[in-house]
Amino acid sequence: MALSVGDPSGVGPEIAIAAWRARDSAGVPPFYLIADPALIAARARLVGADVPITETIPAKAARVFARALPVVPLVARFVDSTGRPDPANAAGIIEAIDRAVDDCLGGRAAAVVTCPIAKKPLYDAGFRFPGHTEYLAHLATLHTGAEAMPVMMLAGPELRTVPVTIHIALREVPKALTTELVVAAARITAADLEHRFGIAKPRLAVAGLNPHAGEGGAMGAEDERIIRPAIDRLRAEGIDAFGPLPADTLFHARARAGYDVALCMYHDQALIPAKALAFDEAVNVTLGLPFIRTSPDHGTAFDIAGKGIARADSLIAALRLARRLADIGTKAAAA
Repeated sequence: MALSVGDPSGVGPEIAIAAWRARDSAGVPPFYLIADPALIAARARLVGADVPITETIPAKAARVFARALPVVPLVARFVDSTGRPDPANAAGIIEAIDRAVDDCLGGRAAAVVTCPIAKKPLYDAGFRFPGHTEYLAHLATLHTGAEAMPVMMLAGPELRTVPVTIHIALREVPKALTTELVVAAARITAADLEHRFGIAKPRLAVAGLNPHAGEGGAMGAEDERIIRPAIDRLRAEGIDAFGPLPADTLFHARARAGYDVALCMYHDQALIPAKALAFDEAVNVTLGLPFIRTSPDHGTAFDIAGKGIARADSLIAALRLARRLADIGTKAAAA
């Protein structure tokens, strides 16, 4: 699997190092890191990690993995500014993402796993995409010629959630939410749960936007005007979607037993329960792409970078989930 280093000023390099060091104890599947080898070696020294590093190519990485951290070198070189994001690193950050996607679509990697990036230093360097996910969708469209609609899912051991709207202000959500958007997100979610996760008939619990799912219109019209028609259309297509359901009773254990994913209307409605239940184990999965992409559910953590205290649990979970999804896809293709 191809692991892009993310922002090298954050914790990406050290959690990649920690994941490799846990390869036996945590069952980490083989991966190669796309990065600047000199920076990875420097970060290993900084955090006191004794890690042999071997520069390699994707085709040889699996053979290297047992004895050394395989690093596929970037053309770009990084400025080593631990804890302080630098726009000078933007070229290398983007190159790592580009090459991971290219390797995956070219059959050299089974999945793309990404360490966290920060948007501001990329914007300062001229990056024109809203974020990581949108850029991955752009790359998918370039490679395939078909426009990709990415859908973000947080997947943990006990809960999967999908936000229909993502990185927008809360006041903008009612204006952005449409029946078509809910339907499109649900279709992609149902399709990927079936074909990538191997769930034969996924059950989609659809959250309401307003308290008590609008209380029949008394607390907002969006639930009846936008969300319920979307559910009706999905059910007419054979998708097992139901709701709109009050979000305040959607995430307790007994409720979670009744669905495979919760389709939520905005960012925090989806991410708060997912992270509360499994902050160190939840994985960010991008649905709707022609390749598997997973990522840790946390950010760059510039404030703790280089201190040797960053936990690799979420990255390890992302690597393991990516491997599992790749294996499911291989078995399905062979059937």
